[in-house]
Amino acid sequence: MKVYDERIVNRLLDMYEKSTLSTGENRRTVHIDLNFTKKEIPEYFNTSSAAYETVHSTLHELERQGIVQILWKDGKTDHVVAKVRLLSAEKAYAYAGRTPKASLEKAALLILQEFLTPGKAEETPVTEAFARYLSDRIQRHASVREYMDLNDPEAARKLLHALRCVERNGTPCYLREFSVRCFHDSKYFEQMQQRITGIFRKFGSGYADMDPREILAEYGIYHTPDYVFFKGNAELEIGGKVLELQMLTQGIGISGDDLQKLRIPVSEKNQQIRRVMTIENLTAFFRFQEEDCLAIYLGGYHNGVRRELLKVIRKRWPQAEYLHFGDIDAGGFQILRDLREKTGIPFTPWRMDLKTLRMYEVFARPLTVSDRTRLEALRGTTEWQEVIRYMLEKNIKLEQECISPLR
Repeated sequence: MKVYDERIVNRLLDMYEKSTLSTGENRRTVHIDLNFTKKEIPEYFNTSSAAYETVHSTLHELERQGIVQILWKDGKTDHVVAKVRLLSAEKAYAYAGRTPKASLEKAALLILQEFLTPGKAEETPVTEAFARYLSDRIQRHASVREYMDLNDPEAARKLLHALRCVERNGTPCYLREFSVRCFHDSKYFEQMQQRITGIFRKFGSGYADMDPREILAEYGIYHTPDYVFFKGNAELEIGGKVLELQMLTQGIGISGDDLQKLRIPVSEKNQQIRRVMTIENLTAFFRFQEEDCLAIYLGGYHNGVRRELLKVIRKRWPQAEYLHFGDIDAGGFQILRDLREKTGIPFTPWRMDLKTLRMYEVFARPLTVSDRTRLEALRGTTEWQEVIRYMLEKNIKLEQECISPLR
């Protein structure tokens, strides 16, 4: 019997919570009726099943307790149930052992209030925007199921806590170290990082095209040691020791932790640097060779540590030509634009034009739906109009690994 009573009562409560009755906004008489159909209760209509009698017995008991009213087909009592009407939501909640949605919403709003900091929103803007979004939807009684289970307020608190911890992180660390700091559990944050970075993409600024690792790297949280690679005819200094990059054919990688120790000495060799080239992909970086040039592998989107490094380099070589070599696709153009905006350095695209695309078109790949959407968004940019128009017409994009690095 209990199978049917819980099923029917919870179904009625689900319908009630979706109606204006539960919010007190109804302007006319509204009934919550569950139609008895083969879709709702298929076994009731199965003549070989014992469910017919069991359902009747269950409904009579619920009616006796004042929870529901049975509406019989053609008014024939104990014949066929047409529908069941909810009489008392309060009694239904008590019977089902279920907390009213209004109470769940009130509890959720209290939790969200903990993460709304008037006057200090700039400290954790993504957390603030996300909490405000959820709060506004709950106050309108709209669903927040995509991000928050009202029946599990602690999970919501942990999600918001993780967001705030990411935005407040000021010390470079590895993912599991961060998880320990935030949750006293080395693996807990790993389970939610996709959700966290998805929230950054939707509610933050400038994260839409970043992958999870790049977003976390913006806040100094790394899965593995964060390296910047250098090559060329320059000299770098770390801990008083001078590194002559030309001695290393494929350059050298320096971890993010050590970048703060990096100095660029004034030397005859460094006076010869005429170009600084940032390169999007590692294979292209290894293949690149050019005299009087300092090449730097950024590994996709640059984070704060790398941006500060580029600013230091700019101060050392203010007269150098600053170039960027990336994929001829929406991501490559957006990385270049982001690089300019966040460093203030006027990088010029290198081999990312229509001429290069045509030269290596045989190696091009077709655009995805996402590629086309992102290219359309960039189409108004004067600098890339010509190449983007061609890419959309031909339905192609080109990875920089396909392009010869030689001039």
